[in-house]
Amino acid sequence: MLQGRLAASLAFLVAGLLLGCSPADREQAAMPVTAEQAAELRSAAVAMPDGYGAAVAEEILRAGGNAVDAGIAAGLALAVTYPEAGNIGGGGFMLIHMNGEDAFIDYREKAPGAADRDMYLDVDGNVIDGLSTVGHLAVGVPGTVAGFWEAHQRFGTLPWRELVMPAVKLAEEGFVVPENLGGGMLTKLERYEGKTNFGDYFGSMTSGELHKQPELAATLLRIADNGADGFYKGKTAELIVAEMKRGNGLITTQDLADYKAVWREPVEADWRGYRVVSAPLPSSGGFGLIQLLKIHDYIDHYFEGVTHNSAQYVHLVAEIEKRVFADRAQYLGDPDFIDSRIEELLDDGYIRSRAQEVNPDAISMDVGAGTGLEAHDTTHYSILDQWGNAVSNTYTLNLGFGSGVVVTGAGFLLNDEMDDFSIKAGVPNAYGVVGSKANEIEPGKRMLSSMTPTILLRDGKVAMVLGTPGGSTIFTSVFQVILNVLEFGMSPLDATGAARFHHQLLPPDLILMQRDSPLPEETLSLLGDRGYRTRSIYNYGDIQMIYDDGKDVQAASDPRNRGESRVIDLTTDFP
Repeated sequence: MLQGRLAASLAFLVAGLLLGCSPADREQAAMPVTAEQAAELRSAAVAMPDGYGAAVAEEILRAGGNAVDAGIAAGLALAVTYPEAGNIGGGGFMLIHMNGEDAFIDYREKAPGAADRDMYLDVDGNVIDGLSTVGHLAVGVPGTVAGFWEAHQRFGTLPWRELVMPAVKLAEEGFVVPENLGGGMLTKLERYEGKTNFGDYFGSMTSGELHKQPELAATLLRIADNGADGFYKGKTAELIVAEMKRGNGLITTQDLADYKAVWREPVEADWRGYRVVSAPLPSSGGFGLIQLLKIHDYIDHYFEGVTHNSAQYVHLVAEIEKRVFADRAQYLGDPDFIDSRIEELLDDGYIRSRAQEVNPDAISMDVGAGTGLEAHDTTHYSILDQWGNAVSNTYTLNLGFGSGVVVTGAGFLLNDEMDDFSIKAGVPNAYGVVGSKANEIEPGKRMLSSMTPTILLRDGKVAMVLGTPGGSTIFTSVFQVILNVLEFGMSPLDATGAARFHHQLLPPDLILMQRDSPLPEETLSLLGDRGYRTRSIYNYGDIQMIYDDGKDVQAASDPRNRGESRVIDLTTDFP
């Protein structure tokens, strides 16, 4: 019954995709592709966290849009159908490979102008539990709409309004609530009860039933008509500020007007014949991924004969990961505020020295930052268009459903990204990760992230597009899945579905793994013999991958979740 309602809802979406556009917009969208262009067309692919996002992305590609067009439309649709992480009230990063050019738009949230370093501490200097994760004070200035707008201005080809209207229709007409969303709502209602207005908007959400969001539809329509100004100025901005005042939040009209998404240079490195392109600061993801890949290869002799997810494999990877997290905690933050010396951290000589510290036989119990220098609810999607362009986009509200605050009258959830700052040096955040002065709260500063949207190029062409949610487990998951394909020869589906594990420096003897996909019993037993503890956690990522091995394009979504991936033959769509 649920599948039937979902199929009908998706069919409605596809049929009505272009209805919100003007005749001129539709004419522009339908401009024919030349014979020369058609000869260069290839299979496109999308890997999305839900079927609605996949349907929207495919239809934009079929309408002649490129990967950026499809990424914007899908991201806005997920703000409706994937409310635990898809958003217009959060922020993130979009990595783009377009016509041979690599680009990265940073639309991470920022601390409000009235924020200060000690805002979550009591009079004794102790962290006040929950203040940085639930409620109005946890909210950073949202960046998603500004980021999508900037990406469209630089790379978009279809009219902006056309990219927003599928989301408007989904909000107006409703989407069928999947079981894992509706079923998990009771826990969220308990978390926010008496603290936010979350229940007023999502308390009636029921699995298998249509969920309509008229206020969100009106907000999206203002964005469709006015671009970024439809969010950061005018009625939507007024509603955000009113909501902040209602709950003693900090975001002001000026904070919204001043917000800017920023173009940055991606982090890039050569590895095994590939060009790895990933997220720069204020994400630690690209740094972490490149360090992981290169340290692994510097100690590849330790991996000889070691089988996938065996106790020795887990130990060696944990030894690598804890050194990366030590450097992350010590050095990284918003590059507009601190000098993180990222080039030195990614220098081959420095990485080699870190690799030499790995103990192949025993747990390293006290790992600090490298001495070579001086003093889980996000969502990801991947797109490959018919011209070989790619988008790898990760965006987030932080924890599931963010702060739990819905903007009254506007219908969208706000993030709780302020928790991604170092609330107090050495004190773990919600993901158990520690930080230092480099990531302390300052007005206008972007909080450090682990998001790792990544593209691998081979001979200048896209070979792999991937990323995942998962908080601090993001770049360790991306690392393991890349190795699953390129080291162990797994298919994308097997690679995304394989059990993953994680180590993040503290506690030094703790291995985290997926609750619904644990490591083998023999591995767990041998890890225990070596002195490790293991703990299962929820929400351990949702890999969305596209892989082109030079012959075929494959796409895969993590089989543990509700994602949907498609390989799309578009060569017959054009004359």
